[in-house]
Amino acid sequence: MSERRALELPRQYNAATHFIDRHLAEGRAEKIAFIDDRGSYTYADLAQRVNRAGNMLRGLGLAPEQRVMLCLLDGIDFVAAFWGAIKIGAVPVPVNTLLTPADYEFMLRDSRARLLLVSEALADRFAGLRLRAPELRSGIVSAPKGVPGFAGYHHFGTLCAMASDRLAAAPTTCDDIAFWLYSSGSTGQPKGAMHLQSDLVQTAHLYGEGVLGVSEGDLVFSAAKLFFAYGLGNAMTFPLHCGATALLMAERPTPDSVMARLRQYQPTIFYGVPTLYAAILANPALGRAQSSERLRICVSAGEALPEEVARRWRERFGVEILDGIGSTEMLHIFLSNRPDDIRYGTTGRAVPGYELRIVDETGRDVADGEIGELLVKGPSAAAGYWNSRARSLSTFQGPWTRTGDKYVRDADGYYRYAGRADDMLKVSGIWVSPFEVESALMAHDQVLEAAVVGVEDRDRLVKPKAFVVARPGAAVDEALAETLRAFVKDRLAPYKYPRWIEFVDDLPKTATGKIQRFKLRQRQ
Repeated sequence: MSERRALELPRQYNAATHFIDRHLAEGRAEKIAFIDDRGSYTYADLAQRVNRAGNMLRGLGLAPEQRVMLCLLDGIDFVAAFWGAIKIGAVPVPVNTLLTPADYEFMLRDSRARLLLVSEALADRFAGLRLRAPELRSGIVSAPKGVPGFAGYHHFGTLCAMASDRLAAAPTTCDDIAFWLYSSGSTGQPKGAMHLQSDLVQTAHLYGEGVLGVSEGDLVFSAAKLFFAYGLGNAMTFPLHCGATALLMAERPTPDSVMARLRQYQPTIFYGVPTLYAAILANPALGRAQSSERLRICVSAGEALPEEVARRWRERFGVEILDGIGSTEMLHIFLSNRPDDIRYGTTGRAVPGYELRIVDETGRDVADGEIGELLVKGPSAAAGYWNSRARSLSTFQGPWTRTGDKYVRDADGYYRYAGRADDMLKVSGIWVSPFEVESALMAHDQVLEAAVVGVEDRDRLVKPKAFVVARPGAAVDEALAETLRAFVKDRLAPYKYPRWIEFVDDLPKTATGKIQRFKLRQRQ
């Protein structure tokens, strides 16, 4: 595979011109661009919807550089609103659809959004918030029909139908802010990462096309939602960059809903998270015959993929999972396995166009085999966090971005995940990766999921404790706990085994499938 470089873009650049408008000139007008729960949409239809959405937003008073918050379930309205805003030079701010009213109030006030566009099913979470967000001027509801009971809200479809389907792209530059994504607030208030007009095409070029080989013939399906940086690339910018087709699903990505789409639509690329892959594998009746016969590659991100899950998926479904890591700050995956270069248990090597370092607490590069914090340099880094200078300076240090992830690089140049910086354990004076212990536990045939945190013993010394979700039908008792402790001892250094094992029904996770270990620590 040839090593790609970042694209050189002209100074005047509007991302909507590349991702939306050019497809008509290149002959894709009648090709299906998106399929959602309501129907399918050609590239010509998509272009008209984007133009109508842009004109509608402008008609409601949205000016260049002003924000519009999108709290939308995955569907064509999300795509139209996102690109319509970018095309007029405004800034869409997609937000997690699983948050609380308090979270939305913070984001509305923090972003100073002038408009709010929300799905009908989510609108009640914003009841009364418009009065507490002084910059907000209008609310818009995305629904098949008018929505009674939401007084003062416009109807997205009705307004778009009245708007013109012709719209010239605003004369933005490649360095203008195009959109925001709020990063996780697990360690404090969410932070608005500001991304440039040029960022989306770089990730699509370097990873979507360069690593995955997305092409016009692909039908892609992402369980990760569009509000998430991972899903935004998977299900929107990668297929639009390559002229492919994307399948969108509004409902929650359960094993049943995902497998139903795989069977019905037969996608060629599937994007998931480790939790979902493990949940599908937990049902022994599910295999290649119940999914897509056309599936050529799967991708995992959001959290490191346990080696055992990757191996079992390949055996059951006959297709590889490429494990990678990205971040809201870097927009998409920058470190990954590749179709022709897979090493289980690692996150692979740097995506061409990105550079990586592993450093110690003083910022010095560590030797191969030593744990340190991963830093990344590449063309898709956010410009900074909105209205948060101290946190921006801490994360974005010159051309390098601190990821907060601990990694080890081996002698062959492959990177092995060790955990989040604030999740690492020091046992007997030696750093222990919770992910390493979790992976060892998940290799046991009675374990579905596991999470490891540090707990003090009677001497106030930190030791690993494991929270384990057992497979259906497993006998959950102390005998199984002792079996698991011995199982880990046989695979890892003795000091790494979990001193305590607590069986639980499920693990706390973010909307993107990451285990929230801080919540498990709070139980102690």
